[in-house]
Amino acid sequence: MSCKILDGKVVSESVLSGLCSEIRALLLSTGRDPGLAVVLVGDNPASKFYVESKKKACQKIGINSYDYRLPATASEGELCELIRHLNNDPEIHGILVQLPLPNGFDEQKIVELISPEKDVDGFHPVNVGRVLQGISGFKSCTPYGVLELLRYYDIDVAGKHVVIVGRSNIVGKPLASLLIQRGPGADATVTICHSKSENVRELTARADVVVAAIGVPEFLTAEMVKPGAVVVDVGINRVDDPNAKNGYRIVGDVNYAMVKKNASAITPVPGGVGPMTIAMLMKNTVESFKKSLGGLQ
Repeated sequence: MSCKILDGKVVSESVLSGLCSEIRALLLSTGRDPGLAVVLVGDNPASKFYVESKKKACQKIGINSYDYRLPATASEGELCELIRHLNNDPEIHGILVQLPLPNGFDEQKIVELISPEKDVDGFHPVNVGRVLQGISGFKSCTPYGVLELLRYYDIDVAGKHVVIVGRSNIVGKPLASLLIQRGPGADATVTICHSKSENVRELTARADVVVAAIGVPEFLTAEMVKPGAVVVDVGINRVDDPNAKNGYRIVGDVNYAMVKKNASAITPVPGGVGPMTIAMLMKNTVESFKKSLGGLQ
């Protein structure tokens, strides 16, 4: 069976190119451009890498990137004060606090402190609730990216059975909310599996589309996927590999080599959903900027 590779790098470049043109046009008409504040607390290597990737995307398309670094010894009060300042800064249209935060921080409190109008990550309960109800609100970037990836490759989920393995607030739950809405790119029948589900293999084996977002390296195997299914791998895991240059390699939640033989389409790791997450963060930031312009457009 021929399997189509759903290349997130190609799709993200298409999204970013469109945003770049849009930002240039807005700059010409208003004399203003969007601003994204990225806040990093501590020196987690993975978090630092993600922050740098987001800064590069901003620079590429014309978004002003404001970098705020707080030491791991910073207090929760200091972080809250910074967020309140950013909420009130008219040059900032999106605020992203890189998670996870160091021990001792109340992540939910921090997420809820960000103004919903600047919550371009789509994590604030106001935006989560608006998306669930099918009304305007910032969509969580990774699920938003999954939908955009499927749309780009003309994979219609309407009426299809989508099984999501994982129920996190970042991927599983918001993706289910988006897929069950009425309209293009949605209208799916959705099942969520999780750590307490007893029949995961049976459910995934009947699915038209399987989304793996469980955080277990190569969890999804060939026998768990029916021939011709579409497989989206959201996982990113570091596994030891003495033969690799760095002593490890990056794999997803899907056994790519095995599942590729069964699937009609599949996302690689890396290079699948990851680039889409950053692209949709940029898209949300531009949308926030446009809303802030109001009558200036």
